[in-house]
Amino acid sequence: MKPQECCVLIPSLSPDERLPAYVKELLAADFGLILVVDDGSGAKYRKIFDEIAGWDRCRVLHHEVNKGKGAALRTGFSYLKKHTRLKGIITADSDGQHTVPDTLKLAAELGNGEKEELLLGSRDFSKNNPNVPPKSRFGNRLTSGVFRVLYGQWLPDTQTGLRAFPRSLTDFMLSVSGDRFEYEMNMLIQASNRRIPMRAVTIETIYHEENKGTHFHPIRDSWRIYKLLLGNFFRYSAASVISFLVDYLILSLMMFWVFKDEPDITLLGIPFSFKALVATPIARLCSAPVNFLLNKNYVFQSANSRGAVGRYIILAICSLVITTFVFGFLDHYVHTNFLHLLLKIVIDVAMYVINYRIQKAWVFPAEKLKGEIKK
Repeated sequence: MKPQECCVLIPSLSPDERLPAYVKELLAADFGLILVVDDGSGAKYRKIFDEIAGWDRCRVLHHEVNKGKGAALRTGFSYLKKHTRLKGIITADSDGQHTVPDTLKLAAELGNGEKEELLLGSRDFSKNNPNVPPKSRFGNRLTSGVFRVLYGQWLPDTQTGLRAFPRSLTDFMLSVSGDRFEYEMNMLIQASNRRIPMRAVTIETIYHEENKGTHFHPIRDSWRIYKLLLGNFFRYSAASVISFLVDYLILSLMMFWVFKDEPDITLLGIPFSFKALVATPIARLCSAPVNFLLNKNYVFQSANSRGAVGRYIILAICSLVITTFVFGFLDHYVHTNFLHLLLKIVIDVAMYVINYRIQKAWVFPAEKLKGEIKK
């Protein structure tokens, strides 16, 4: 996409001379519009914003009080939707971390892959890059790893502010919740849920004075980000714990009361605990409906469950077969009640992490944005 077809949206709080310098370079690169959102910086910084507002192809919007980066981005998206017809939108930070060549690089990449995708300007967080402060490297790698485990995609820079997307995704961006730094993480989560393609584009890694000028609050904003990132998994964990308690209660009744005196058996030359082979499916038949209802209504909040019951039954049967035979085989070698419980917990924990990914992607998949995502 040509620069003339794109707007660069810059949310800004208490900027210094780097903001007008960056805007001047963007204008020289011939971008169609530079939209700056003053997020309640106050009278002290009004001169900087007034200077930018006086330049051609520049527009400055003001928040009377600080509302947060997410709110500032949505203010910009709303303005662009109502007042422009530009084809591409690029978000950038005002603290000098993003260069004009990298901004041009994202503009050029728009439309070169999936017709509607989210591009992420990704910095180099490898150990070979001395420009990255250790705390920033650790935080980003940790977040990228958690995102990979829970959402199935490796994004090398989940905290980048340099992002680009086509105009057709504006309504989606306006629907993303979060008023502060957590907005950008929620954007990635919701894009993954809606199956919007995301693609990393390598950019230069710049940190001024180890990022001391950032408005990111390490405790408060990290809490907001990880609350979003892990929130769904915690709900799934809670539902799994409830289901496990139901499952284990019935399993214990079957193994230690109903079938307590049944001898072990041998199948195809392999020894198995008879009571484990019988009690495990009975317990699972009782706990599975509880787990399905909790995941449908509480965890994945699937309004359209057509086909979900059938998919869940298939997954439950496969999981049951694996769990039953693994538990039955290993339980043959266990002779104390405590180890029975420990063994069952280890097997179920491994299975429920695997099942989370399968349920999220297949059993209760989020619908794509109707009329927007076109292959």
